[in-house]
Amino acid sequence: MTTIQDTMTIIKDEFSIFNEPQEKYVLLVDLAKKSSGLPPEKQTDKNKVNGCISQAWIIADKQTDDTYNFQTDSDAMIVKGLLFILQSLFKGQRKEDIVSIEGQNILDHLVLREQLVTRNKWFWCGDQQNST
Repeated sequence: MTTIQDTMTIIKDEFSIFNEPQEKYVLLVDLAKKSSGLPPEKQTDKNKVNGCISQAWIIADKQTDDTYNFQTDSDAMIVKGLLFILQSLFKGQRKEDIVSIEGQNILDHLVLREQLVTRNKWFWCGDQQNST
């Protein structure tokens, strides 16, 4: 199984080829386009990330082997791209491994932290919201 740290390194390498924040945003939009999103019937208040300026939803599905898979969506492409990254990082991981990761570390790996400070709160809180 690939660890969260291994996946973070892969993502960091992908983002590090770009020097300008605008180029990184383009990559986030490209990642958003890869996301399968959520059908409207799953875009409920129960799955909604509270405190977001944009609409965002996260569903954590506990598997029989005590790992989690996530479904995410947003009406904003950059947010949807960030959620796709979370989905990729945490797919097939155990709860204790997921909650051990600090959201700021993820943004640091993307080298977008300063540009996304206002999104930092929900970025981390959102991935834990439904992971019970």
